[in-house]
Amino acid sequence: MSETPSTETSLEKPTTTTTTAAVVPGGERSLGKTTIAAAVVQKIAGIAAKEIDGIDSLGGSVSRAFGAIRERIPGGGASAGQGVSVEVGEKQAAVDLDLVVEYGISITEITQAVRRNVISAVEHMTGLEVIEVNISVHDIVLPTEERPAPVAAASRVE
Repeated sequence: MSETPSTETSLEKPTTTTTTAAVVPGGERSLGKTTIAAAVVQKIAGIAAKEIDGIDSLGGSVSRAFGAIRERIPGGGASAGQGVSVEVGEKQAAVDLDLVVEYGISITEITQAVRRNVISAVEHMTGLEVIEVNISVHDIVLPTEERPAPVAAASRVE
């Protein structure tokens, strides 16, 4: 008895990554299926991209502006998936990243490092084959530019 695998690529809907019959290759018995939401892949890719030295932030100017507003709201905070979009299928994933890099870093080298790290993290953590990682560098941050400091909430009591 076998099932027909379904592929969902929406960020809101989970994606089935493993759908098997009663016996899988190697003679092992299947105990069920694993479902990984596209948002999970999006967060893994975002965190993996930020791990590379020289990456200032993810997202274009509009998403960074909304992220700055979200950080100022109590309980808000930056989204790990900001600046990341993914397409997830049954066995494969494609990732698109929007980056802001620090001045003085080789953009070619840093994008290669980001690409390697994202592929490694997504494939290791999900078992999905990453078929492409497209990177757009939207801006660079100059050493003299001041980054906005987070605003601390005023205490209501002494």
